[in-house]
Amino acid sequence: MNELIRVAADVQGFCESRRWRFCFIGGLALQRWGEPRETVDVDLTLLTGFGDEDPFIHALLDRYEGRIDDAAGFARTNRVLLLRSGSGVGIDVALGGLPFEESVIARASRFAFPGPVPLLTCSAEDLIVLKAFAARGRDWVDIEGIIVRQAGTLDWGYIDEQLGPLAALKEEPDILTGLARRRAELDR
Repeated sequence: MNELIRVAADVQGFCESRRWRFCFIGGLALQRWGEPRETVDVDLTLLTGFGDEDPFIHALLDRYEGRIDDAAGFARTNRVLLLRSGSGVGIDVALGGLPFEESVIARASRFAFPGPVPLLTCSAEDLIVLKAFAARGRDWVDIEGIIVRQAGTLDWGYIDEQLGPLAALKEEPDILTGLARRRAELDR
């Protein structure tokens, strides 16, 4: 974990030196808000908007190695830039442009992990929304850990307000019922 935090601190310094708006999501944020589990990469959302991603992509590829051939083309198509640090740690940069992603970054706060600097992570509520939208098996387990660890403190109105339109966009209303069931079972 120490190398992961070191790489995250390096990425944060790189983004901050350019005055980019970003925050860490995924496994690092989960360490803060949920049931900690081993994570092998650094995930962040970087606010690039739509149509102006190339300067961000090129700057990051000048600093870090792409993990796949044509990482820039993949990022333009899939809105995720797959990088690797010099020490081999994966860095997944989600290219944000939606109002929700802007809100995630605006609501982010710093957390003092063991390491050189506090890292800017998304809120517990935003992490739930991101993981529910992804809706993979591991994401639901992570959500349950967040609900248990943050029981009684989560802003469910905000979560519902953000997740509803995203679930509709994905045309998966089961996301909402799955989250509501877990909330009823675990948020005590």
